Amino acid sequence: MKKIFFLLCMFYSVSNMHAQIYNPVKWSVELKDLPPAAEKEIWMTANIEKGWHLYDMNLPEGGPVSTSLSFEHLRGAELVGKPAASVSPVEVYDPALKMQLRWYANTVTFVQKIKVTDFNRFHVTGEIEYMVCNDESCLPPVRVPFAFDRKSIRHIPDAGATAAEPADFLPDSTEVVADDMDSAMTDIPGGETDAAEASGRSAATNPATVRPAIAGKKDISLWTPVISELKTLGDEISSTTDRPFIYIFIAGFLGGLLALLTPCVWPMIPMTVSFFLKRSGSRKKAISDALLYGLSIIVIYLAMGLLITGIFGASALNSLSTNAVFNILFFLLLTLFAVSFFGAFELVLPSSWTNRMDRKADTTTGLVSLFFMAFTLVLVSFSCTGPIIGTLLVEAASRGSASGPAIGMLGFALALAIPFALFAVFPNMLQNMPKSGGWLNSVKVTLGFLELALALKFLSVADLAYGWGFLDREVFIVLWIVIFVLLGFYLLGKIRFKHDSELKYVSVARLFMSIASFAFAVYMMPGLWGAPLKAISAFTPPLSTQDFNLDNSEVHARFDDYEMGMEYAAKAGKPVLIDFSGYGCVNCRKMEASVWTDPQVKQRIENDFILITLMVDDRAKLPSPIQIEENGKERILKTTGDKWSYLQRSKFGANAQPYYIILDNEGYPLAPSYAYNENVPAYIGFLENGKKQYYLKTAQ
Repeated sequence: MKKIFFLLCMFYSVSNMHAQIYNPVKWSVELKDLPPAAEKEIWMTANIEKGWHLYDMNLPEGGPVSTSLSFEHLRGAELVGKPAASVSPVEVYDPALKMQLRWYANTVTFVQKIKVTDFNRFHVTGEIEYMVCNDESCLPPVRVPFAFDRKSIRHIPDAGATAAEPADFLPDSTEVVADDMDSAMTDIPGGETDAAEASGRSAATNPATVRPAIAGKKDISLWTPVISELKTLGDEISSTTDRPFIYIFIAGFLGGLLALLTPCVWPMIPMTVSFFLKRSGSRKKAISDALLYGLSIIVIYLAMGLLITGIFGASALNSLSTNAVFNILFFLLLTLFAVSFFGAFELVLPSSWTNRMDRKADTTTGLVSLFFMAFTLVLVSFSCTGPIIGTLLVEAASRGSASGPAIGMLGFALALAIPFALFAVFPNMLQNMPKSGGWLNSVKVTLGFLELALALKFLSVADLAYGWGFLDREVFIVLWIVIFVLLGFYLLGKIRFKHDSELKYVSVARLFMSIASFAFAVYMMPGLWGAPLKAISAFTPPLSTQDFNLDNSEVHARFDDYEMGMEYAAKAGKPVLIDFSGYGCVNCRKMEASVWTDPQVKQRIENDFILITLMVDDRAKLPSPIQIEENGKERILKTTGDKWSYLQRSKFGANAQPYYIILDNEGYPLAPSYAYNENVPAYIGFLENGKKQYYLKTAQ
């Protein structure tokens, strides 16, 4: 009965996978070459996805399949003891099976000691058999093969060292990684594969040989720069990513218009009018002063954008925008602003700063007084414009270009400067302006709801980068639904804060805004069951983080490791589609939701290419730091994201995401690259061109 129970579980699991191969466990098998020379250890490490567990060895009969290690060939060596686990298993009683079970979650390493008896004949092949389950179902047992031979050993006695390879190229350990069932090394010929090279690990650390330090001997060509080849194909490399900067300018301009409606900016209107009424002169002089005042506002904000770029640099800004620590800090900052907008406390800069600027504006003359008046505007309005500016700079920085923050700040400053320049020229316009009052508080609270929703986006980036997994897509969507439902009730006057005046009636504007808020909340509800929600795909976590997903239109990368994906593609005889992406990349999520889900695009990617997605902001630590030399400076690559970001810069001359490139099996481009462009026919043309060039090249 127990066996039948598990068979039913496995059948249920497979039937719900829609015939797609899925494996939530990634194995890494290493031969630890520890001195003395005869003693070695085989380390079998399982990295298990959240929600799944791997069963322990030697479970009682009649239950799930135990994890086991078997050897097909054990020549020139003998086993020492039995495999030992690195951590203690979780022990639970299963009432359905009526037995005590033991399993592991997250990560576990099984260590098997061996003793080499004949170095010249040393040859070991075997496999790991295992089974994984979650709270709902179990997957069928899987076998992961591995193989080691004499080339895998570095510590060889002097008597046998003459036939060995040079020590500089011999690894301290050999690693075999199984990403999924297709890549689980099912065709390793005994004694022929140097697994250390296949895994991309090398003992070389000389900065002068950068790529060999990252890739094994066979993979050096995969890291060879191809910038000149891309230019020959007509590729504009990273310059293509500058085209959408009109959107940054427009976003900045809209942000400036939004800032005009905030309670912090509104008081500056009468102050500005009063300042210019005190300045006597002709109409011509009034117009020139107003223009200089507006120009001063633009210069201050533009200088702020250029200063940020100058301090951090384009590449650093791109890294900063996807940095988990930065995103956590920005999440906390936006949440703080939201709480302030709700009326819990008031965030203002020290009054001494603004008073000093105001006195300077009154006591000085000419251009200096106009500049100090503009500076007063910037300081007074900071508590409301700060979140808008910060969000704008983060979006601009994610473009990876030095001009991004400056262009965004130019748009913001222009929108803010135009009305104030008009107030300076026509002071009587103030009489037609609506008086400040309860409506400003409503604007402030509405901004608080929006800031709170936006804050979750930055928390999501940190959650994805570090793999915490607590802000999955459905959790994110639920929080947004709640926020916008509450906003709708607030606009209808059903929720009031302490600084709000009584709402005697609902205006037409508030009614339509509440309808939009409720409609948006209803629109998001299907996302709880896996609907793509293309309109907000730039903000939500990827669909892969969703536990309950009825949608099967998502495209999944087969590999997240460059060398392994290229090796598999060569065996499969298919071109490679490299996807440089990031957990914090807004445009990457847009492309995945609006382009990759198109049936024609999905069919081509899955059938005609080997897709490799490389996350440039992946914070997972490398097995060991990698020393490189870039632009005459030595750098240390510490994380997986560092490695893939360096690959994109050094090989392709680009540093913005998304970035798509189609390669042959030697690592050379087949067509111009493709950046952010949600044009489905254009993307299909990009794929078809790369596929055509691949088969033309292989036919020669």
